[in-house]
Amino acid sequence: MSVLDKIKGMIKGHEGTAHQGVEKAGDAFDAKTQNKYQRQVDTAQQKINEQIDKQPPGAGQ
Repeated sequence: MSVLDKIKGMIKGHEGTAHQGVEKAGDAFDAKTQNKYQRQVDTAQQKINEQIDKQPPGAGQ
């Protein structure tokens, strides 16, 4: 089992909280860098949120 699978297992059922954490972390990073990397942070947040929302293989069986 990969680290990503373990993290997904821990997040399962708490997706909303995970999304809030991703937003809060991105906002904190933006504040520290004075929005210098805002576009890159937004892209990273989007990709992380997509991974959170993905169903693990075999979840519908």
